[in-house]
Amino acid sequence: MSEPTRRQKLEALLTDEPNDPFLKYALAMECAAQGDVPAAVDWFERILREHPEYIPAYHQYGKMLLQLGHQEQAQAILQRGIREALRSGDTHAAEEMEALLTGLA
Repeated sequence: MSEPTRRQKLEALLTDEPNDPFLKYALAMECAAQGDVPAAVDWFERILREHPEYIPAYHQYGKMLLQLGHQEQAQAILQRGIREALRSGDTHAAEEMEALLTGLA
């Protein structure tokens, strides 16, 4: 029997902790790393819907969308992320997302 993949391990952990935003984020990132863009998008969208305070998801989702050439969608996600980061006092994350937006101009 083969060893479970990282993705399978994350999915199993998420079954035990279905409300853990970090596990959802890790799964989104793993799907993106594997090139499973539809699954990554689904996970990022789920995180932002269920855990809008989870700032890293905005940044990474925005970066992924930029890499895919979805400029307008990336801009909207990054702007939402900046607002959420500032609301929570995370100026560093807001500045990083601002830098991504500046690169779009």
